[in-house]
Amino acid sequence: MKKIILPLFCLVLFNCSKSDNQHEVKADLVEIIQDDKATIASMDMMAPPPPKEEVPISSVSAKAVNTTPDASAQQNNSIAKKIIKNGDLEIQVGDIKKAHQQVNEIVKNNNAYIQTERFNNTDIDEKQFFTIRVPHKNFDALINSFSNGVGSVLSKNISSDDVTEEYTDVSIKLDNKKIYLEKYRDMLRNAKTTKDMLEIQENIRELEDEIDVSEGRLKFIDDRVNYSTLELMLYKEKVRSSATSKIGFGNRFGDSLTEGWNSFVAFFLGIISLWPFLLLIPIIVYLWKKWRKNRVKK
Repeated sequence: MKKIILPLFCLVLFNCSKSDNQHEVKADLVEIIQDDKATIASMDMMAPPPPKEEVPISSVSAKAVNTTPDASAQQNNSIAKKIIKNGDLEIQVGDIKKAHQQVNEIVKNNNAYIQTERFNNTDIDEKQFFTIRVPHKNFDALINSFSNGVGSVLSKNISSDDVTEEYTDVSIKLDNKKIYLEKYRDMLRNAKTTKDMLEIQENIRELEDEIDVSEGRLKFIDDRVNYSTLELMLYKEKVRSSATSKIGFGNRFGDSLTEGWNSFVAFFLGIISLWPFLLLIPIIVYLWKKWRKNRVKK
């Protein structure tokens, strides 16, 4: 029995020592793995970032030239409203010269200027025409000044035209044409044959003409937007009335004599203009009497 128990006891001690060793080995492995992870993390933190891919400048410029600009991106750029205001105004006055002075004062007070001026004088009326350019913000004040302080308004017409969409469209197309122009200029520098150079130069010329037209259109719109246009007419009727002139009895009597004499002269001249018919009357009377006398004899 003792022989059996002693070997069993030795076996148990051996297994216990083995398990303890296994636990120690596992603990050592865990510590090593944790140490390795910390080392790797610290190495990652200390490692420099990967180098960025360098792109040649030539490829960037080529890409910029070959890329058509996004119209929607340009439309997102805020463009102020483009409103063109025009007006037509006709005013009846009692004195053209006095009204002309008032017009000059009103134009000066509203920082405007007279672009064109024209005067017509007929037997029945006098008319003074003005084309006035006024800053957009002073347009309404100018209209009110003429309506209230110069004379009686015969007609007034004010119009507003929104050209924002046209201005935006022309601006986008202009930017595109400028980009294509630079592209053709680069192609011209790299052209190898005379034929290619001539073709590219023709394309450049056409693009430059189109760019000039577009820029001129934008300048015209800006001018019309910044300065509104007013067509003003001063009207004076020459037919005398109590509203336009004060005439006494003596003046009226003299005018009546003058008109009577003018009527007599006109009547006399009218009769003289009928002299061929006056010559025919005696001939007709003579022939009629002769015919009647011959009839009586028969």
